[in-house]
Amino acid sequence: MSIQIRLSTTLRDLVPGYDPENGLVFELKEGESSLAARDVARRMGIPPEEITIVMINSRQSDLDGTVNDGDRVAFFPPVGGG
Repeated sequence: MSIQIRLSTTLRDLVPGYDPENGLVFELKEGESSLAARDVARRMGIPPEEITIVMINSRQSDLDGTVNDGDRVAFFPPVGGG
């Protein structure tokens, strides 16, 4: 059981070995079929407060959004600019 993860910009530095070209595959523990996006981030070592945008299967969600086996998740940090 797995979830495809994509990380943007500074979040990539928080996950050792992250490959920006391919993302990474997050494996659910045996018996799990879903998790909150917040729990996925924590297990990957990303503090939830570092995430401002969550996309689950190309739809905007939040950290309480449910992530199921086979989903695609993208996490984005705060974005600045002028």
